[in-house]
Amino acid sequence: MILSRSVAACSLAALLALAPPPAERARDLGIPIGGTAGRLDAITDVAGVEVGHVTLIEGDGQLVRGKGPVRTGVTAVLPRGKNDPDPVFAAFSTLNGNGEMTGTHWLEESGFLWGPVMITNTMSVGVVRDAVIGWAVDKKWDDFLFALPVVAETWDGSLNDIDGFHVTKADALQAIANARGGPVPEGNVGGGTGMVCHRFKGGIGTASRVLTAEQGGYTVGVLVQCNYGRRSRLAIAGVPVGREIPDLLPCYKGAPPADAEGPVCGKAPGSDGKGSGSIIIIVATNAPLLPHQLKAIAKRAALGIGRMGGLGEDSSGDLFIAFSTANPGASVATGTVALTMLPNDRIDALFEATVQATEESIVNAMLGAETMTGANGFTVFALPHDRLKAIMKAAAK
Repeated sequence: MILSRSVAACSLAALLALAPPPAERARDLGIPIGGTAGRLDAITDVAGVEVGHVTLIEGDGQLVRGKGPVRTGVTAVLPRGKNDPDPVFAAFSTLNGNGEMTGTHWLEESGFLWGPVMITNTMSVGVVRDAVIGWAVDKKWDDFLFALPVVAETWDGSLNDIDGFHVTKADALQAIANARGGPVPEGNVGGGTGMVCHRFKGGIGTASRVLTAEQGGYTVGVLVQCNYGRRSRLAIAGVPVGREIPDLLPCYKGAPPADAEGPVCGKAPGSDGKGSGSIIIIVATNAPLLPHQLKAIAKRAALGIGRMGGLGEDSSGDLFIAFSTANPGASVATGTVALTMLPNDRIDALFEATVQATEESIVNAMLGAETMTGANGFTVFALPHDRLKAIMKAAAK
């Protein structure tokens, strides 16, 4: 359950009564991305992984800095859950680096991810970082090893009063407290609340793949916060969906501001976009991989973006992290550690699973999102499920 500040006072029973049915996802629509999904088709199919969101939605109309409208939030991904300080082997990669993911120097140097991966908007990285450090200190975890947490961002300033700094330490802490296993809410939630993907409404998406028994039976889970892409390049399972839906581009309900990135709704076609933007991708697996192997896994996330039509344009921030929940206790400070490791010659199946789950996560982010109007009446439309179904059906003939 995702609570925005505007509905936080409602009773739980009332919220459950009003809750919409689960959104259709890629596998519900039979989109042929390939591979076998896990039970949840989510990053939480990797045992121990927990995800939590805080979604902030307040106000409408003209942008007033510091007041709103607010369309933002925070997402937390905890590799071993919020009560286990044992770090995981991890690695970082990038396609284009115009973005921020803190803590990666220490992650690359040590080979470990200490604590959660947090995702928010560009201007809120600092406050979320500080909150995570305080959270670890309060839990009496090692204040040196947890002093450089991983916090990533994408820019939501089209829909959100991003310069108003509406995300607080309390919001970051609540996202961690909300973290659970099980199904993961997608679309306009958490850090993905104000995001735009291929000029449709974007946000948070997730998916998973399970390898065959012959391949080891391992699970790969992916979670994305997508905020990138031109409409005309959008492809889903190889089908040029963006060219088939050239309308429903972002626009303004009312007079646009001087620096508007779109026309008044209904007055002129919207912009196809420059392709730039950002995407954060988190890859989790239970396969016993060491940091150098996880680096190779993280790199493959870029291929999932490419299959969707993203190119990692110059001003885009395409940042990826991969971690393995295998080898618990590997960070002990004394003695020697016995590790298990998958041979390099057996990693190709994990590469394919990463690419498939990344592509499906991006699709799920758009399918889970709903049309949103934010600052100055800027409106971003949801990917229409009915039209997508028709396009995919026609392509399959």
